[in-house]
Amino acid sequence: MTTAAQSRRFLRGTTSLIVLALSAGALHAQEGDDGFLGTLVLGESKRKVQTDTAVPVTVVDQEEIDDRQAGTVAELIDSVPGVSLVNGSTPQGSGINIRGYGANGTFGTDQKVAVQVDGASVGSERLYRIGTQLFTDPFLYKSVSVIRGTVGSFEYGSGIIGGVVKLETKDASDLTGGEIGVALAQTLEFTSNGDGITSSTVLAWQPTQDLEFLANYVWRDQDNQTDGSGNTIGNSAFTLPSGLIKAKYTFGDDREHSLTFSLARTTSSERDVPYDTFTTTADSFGNVDRDTDSTTAVLTYNFNPLDNDLVDFDIVLSYADQQIDQRYVPGSSPLEGTPSSAGILGLANADHRYETYKLAFKNTSLFTTGMVEHDLRTGLELMRRERLDASSAPGGTDKRIALYAVDDMQIGSAWTITPALRYEFSRIEGSTAPNDGTYDKDALMGGLSMRYAFGNGLAVFGSAAYTAGLPNIDDLGTTAFVTQAEKSHTYELGASYQRNDTFVSGDVIAFKATAYRTTLRDVTSYTIAGARPPAPALDKIETEGLEIEASYAMESGLYVDLNANIVNGTEYAPGGASDTWRNLPADSLRVTLGRKFGEELDLSWEVVANDSITTDSGSSSGFGYHNLRATYVPQSGFLKDTQIRVGIENLFDRDYTPHLSTRPAPGRNVKLTLSRTF
Repeated sequence: MTTAAQSRRFLRGTTSLIVLALSAGALHAQEGDDGFLGTLVLGESKRKVQTDTAVPVTVVDQEEIDDRQAGTVAELIDSVPGVSLVNGSTPQGSGINIRGYGANGTFGTDQKVAVQVDGASVGSERLYRIGTQLFTDPFLYKSVSVIRGTVGSFEYGSGIIGGVVKLETKDASDLTGGEIGVALAQTLEFTSNGDGITSSTVLAWQPTQDLEFLANYVWRDQDNQTDGSGNTIGNSAFTLPSGLIKAKYTFGDDREHSLTFSLARTTSSERDVPYDTFTTTADSFGNVDRDTDSTTAVLTYNFNPLDNDLVDFDIVLSYADQQIDQRYVPGSSPLEGTPSSAGILGLANADHRYETYKLAFKNTSLFTTGMVEHDLRTGLELMRRERLDASSAPGGTDKRIALYAVDDMQIGSAWTITPALRYEFSRIEGSTAPNDGTYDKDALMGGLSMRYAFGNGLAVFGSAAYTAGLPNIDDLGTTAFVTQAEKSHTYELGASYQRNDTFVSGDVIAFKATAYRTTLRDVTSYTIAGARPPAPALDKIETEGLEIEASYAMESGLYVDLNANIVNGTEYAPGGASDTWRNLPADSLRVTLGRKFGEELDLSWEVVANDSITTDSGSSSGFGYHNLRATYVPQSGFLKDTQIRVGIENLFDRDYTPHLSTRPAPGRNVKLTLSRTF
């Protein structure tokens, strides 16, 4: 039996067991339906499982953001099933991989994972040996949502197979509570591994009920870290200042209008560091001095009249700009002076800049037709992306127009049926040879999800989705790819269960499992491994997996969170030859056991385990490590309104390298965070 066949058999068996177990729980629950809390939002656990939707989505809220003490945005979401990081502990040379797509050890992205900040499209370009370039700071954000797969992605883009990462910046009213006045929040964080220090200062001012301002400045500094064996992890030091200003004005007789403006900027200056951001020491590419400047600006107008449920209208104008300036350090490459030096110097001295302008018109309508209640979201997007030409990345312009409609149709209390459509037209224009012409392409894509709730906490759901990855600026480098769209189908099947008073009075349990299978055809982003350029593209890629999220909380404060990911994948070359998918993440399990003592103290122990894995690109050993966290929030006295957090990551100093990463993980790291709101 092949590995793929074994995986399919395992997924079918596991899914059947889940459905049977939930069905048994539902039969037991029918004896006392009064215990069901409907779409209850769990409040006693760290992770709130989204059981009321068929979309595989995980939301990391402000409480969990604070609790995780993350040093990068990637570390905020590494606990989400299906998410794997590439060198996630540093902003440079890191990336986000979802369901086997996204970042890898060669490029920061394959354009199949979308990242948005307040609606602006950000993230990365496909730059050789330069990571995701998601330079920003976790302290700027109050929530992060991760949508896995395609079915929930049609409002955010085309060609999305891995998923969508949505970040939402803080608002002044988060600190003022919507009351007139001034609030100041100061946070200091210290980390032992790398002697890290971070300061975050947030000033919120609300002069009237209708006007609010926020300013947030974060300064984060870290030296080189060490791994579990005490060896220095080269190229892991960084200094990252970040800033955010945000303002909101609400107006109109019934406060039905609002204008919101946000501007975020992060800079990084590195000196005499390896050009290859994925490595720990200089290699044949040599060293560079690199300056990175990342800016995102968003202006949003909202009109939401109280007496008209058909209108909740947004106009969002966004601008994202990232500039990477590089200068080769003379004498740092052993190939300097050889015939290969021209290519090396071309890479190392290349300056990159890409700017994305987007204008979006969106509306949400609530209405009823017969027995069907509709939550209809429609939109029109106009986007223009410009990129400089460089030796490692072709330059050009990518213009797009997109229309989409997503309708959540509620039929009674049981059925939710959601059809989604997206039409997108693209025009890419190259600035240099070989493809300095103009190329047009369009595609219609969409999906359908269905969810049935039994009324006792149990629900089952399924979906089918099709998306097309239209040619982009990266495809201008290959003649065969500029007119070809990648095509993907994804099918999902799952079940969820949510109920209180299940085992003891006052407890709450939530569970969600999603099995999926994805096929990518007409591949342009990946070529046959090991073949010299111009290598033929793969024929197709198949991935399948099972994602599990579970949470259990008791009235006493005891809670358990569980996240698991089991995945398999195969890549096929022309002619039928196959191998394990090169970007396949390892199977993983994460369990957190904790207890809350009222609002004052929260203690937790987290265990993370990854299975061993072998692919054509290499092997990785399995590993397990432990994290301890404690949060103390005094409810009285002079420390009232102060939050004290202590975390110990990799408690036993385990030496390991996560699969897909190119650098070893940090060893034991003690973190202390002090935060106070005035």
